[in-house]
Amino acid sequence: MRFFAALAAGVLFGSGLLLSGMTNPANVLAFLDVGGDWNPALALTMGGAILIAAPAFLFLRRRHLTLRGEFVVIADQARVDRPLLAGSAIFGLGWGVSGICPEPGLVLLTGLTPAAFVFVGAMLAGMLLGMRLVRHPAPKCGSDVVLGAGPHSSAD
Repeated sequence: MRFFAALAAGVLFGSGLLLSGMTNPANVLAFLDVGGDWNPALALTMGGAILIAAPAFLFLRRRHLTLRGEFVVIADQARVDRPLLAGSAIFGLGWGVSGICPEPGLVLLTGLTPAAFVFVGAMLAGMLLGMRLVRHPAPKCGSDVVLGAGPHSSAD
């Protein structure tokens, strides 16, 4: 059941990316070009996502249980450290240079474009390198759901 829920969420998310045009790197780069021909579409897409996600996070913060009764750990968001800053900078540079972030990159793979394969390959290489450079305990597995798990989450 969990697999089908995740599959449905992924299909819904990918469909939203396609409908909003956020799989087109030109749209993303136009959003980042605040000094030129700025396109606010990405801000509107993010705003819509926040409006949908915020009530769910408020629900989880109060109950710490999913609708199916699974315990949820929401990671500590108060800590800012070097790995977080380095990862954010690398992500921002990659996004700014290519106009692609991870989920749209995976959606773009379905079009079999060389740029998508280069991006996803670089993303996977960066993830592997990051796992080797920053060693921290993996989040707890099992029936628990861990949101935002990282080196300082309460799930470690």
